[in-house]
Amino acid sequence: MGLAFSILPASETPLHRQIAQHIRLALVQQRLRPGEQLPAVRALAEDLVVNPNTVARAYQELIRDGLLESRVGVGVFVSEKRQVFSEAERTRRLAEALRPLVLEALLLDFSLSETQSALGQQWRDLPNPPRRKS
Repeated sequence: MGLAFSILPASETPLHRQIAQHIRLALVQQRLRPGEQLPAVRALAEDLVVNPNTVARAYQELIRDGLLESRVGVGVFVSEKRQVFSEAERTRRLAEALRPLVLEALLLDFSLSETQSALGQQWRDLPNPPRRKS
C-alpha cells in the first residue's frame, strides 16, 4: 500500500487536513489505486499517534469528496475515479485553493508569468502527473 507519511503536530494546518492532503497526494501519484483498502481508522491513528476521530474526520472529508468510499463492516476503500462535482463547483473549489497562492505570490513580488512558471514546474515535478488538457 502506498500510504506511508508523517504529520506535523506543530503545523498551522489541522491534523485531519494534513492526513487528507497526504491521501490526496497518494491518489494523484497513483500510489493508491481504485479498490485499494486504506488502513483502519484505529490502525492509522496509532501509526500517526493521533486521536482516531482525527483520522475518521479525514476519511469522511475524502468520502464526501468522492475519493474514498466506506463499505459497512469491511472498511474504507479508494473509489473508482468519477467526477462528483459540477463544473461550477470544481471552478469554485479551484479558485478557493488558488487564492492563497496568488496572494502569497503578490506579497513576494512575483509576476503573473513567474507564478505561472512556478505552478507549471510544481505540476511537472509530481511523480506520475495526471495527463489532462493543458
